[in-house]
Amino acid sequence: MTVATAFVIMLAGLWPHAFAWADDDVWAGYNNQIGAVDMSDNFRLDPVSGRLSPILDGGSLSPTPDDPNQYMADTHCRADGPDTVDPGCLALSCPATTPGGDEGTPVIWKQAPKSITNPGWTNWIPVSGPTCLYDAQPENVLANIAARILNDFRQLPVNPGTLEAQPFPHTLKGGPTNFYTTAAEQAFNITILGQTVHLRATPASFTYTFGDGTSLGPTPAAGYSIPEADWLLNDTRTSHSYTATGNYPATITTSFTGTYSVNNGPALPINGTLDLTTPPKTIQVWKTEKALVADTCQENPTSWGCPNAEK
Repeated sequence: MTVATAFVIMLAGLWPHAFAWADDDVWAGYNNQIGAVDMSDNFRLDPVSGRLSPILDGGSLSPTPDDPNQYMADTHCRADGPDTVDPGCLALSCPATTPGGDEGTPVIWKQAPKSITNPGWTNWIPVSGPTCLYDAQPENVLANIAARILNDFRQLPVNPGTLEAQPFPHTLKGGPTNFYTTAAEQAFNITILGQTVHLRATPASFTYTFGDGTSLGPTPAAGYSIPEADWLLNDTRTSHSYTATGNYPATITTSFTGTYSVNNGPALPINGTLDLTTPPKTIQVWKTEKALVADTCQENPTSWGCPNAEK
């Protein structure tokens, strides 16, 4: 008979060894559209150039998307203005969206690299149809939307995802517990000041709170699932080791950055983040004990530490 020393950690009886977990006192087997928030003027529209410029908010975290371009809105193609003789204006049409309603005002968006201070602007080509504004004062509507967009962004029903742990619900004192999140990019279409606004929320950074007084982040690491065989063997960038047994409420806070586009216009950055925290997930930390066993659980399901062992 071969006598082996086994760590006793039972994970749904799937490993070919005798496993058992315990807390400090008891042996146990593992058995398998929107509320009001603070308003903030986040963009300024230059009345001459038409350029939207972000206004930084007190040094707070304000990441922007990786779009290398900046944009400028040209609203000179008013239906009742002298500039409608411009061939570029005549080629654009913004029919009324409701019976008997007013026609819209075409917007010619310009783009240029962000890295250039005084750029030479080129026309931005919309993906589908012209960009139109339906407002009596189209030169103001973009600035008005920009002034409130962070407020609307923070009221979106964004799904924060879930915090996942491996192993779960029980983990091992002193061993790595792998954490990761299921947060994902999400898109929404809403109406603001009579305009159709497309918003996109993208998870950008994460703060893991492990419930034992320690945390990780903000970090760009969303974590990832690992094979069961690696759960208690390998550390990941988002792993955590508990130093004492007990029950710990773990959470994750995800900071979403956002972009918005008005009536098929370019995606503009939102100056601010939407920070969402998941409900606590209880992590039960147990300790291990060693024992000499003659058989694996596959060979003898009633052996010490196996699921069918006598308690």
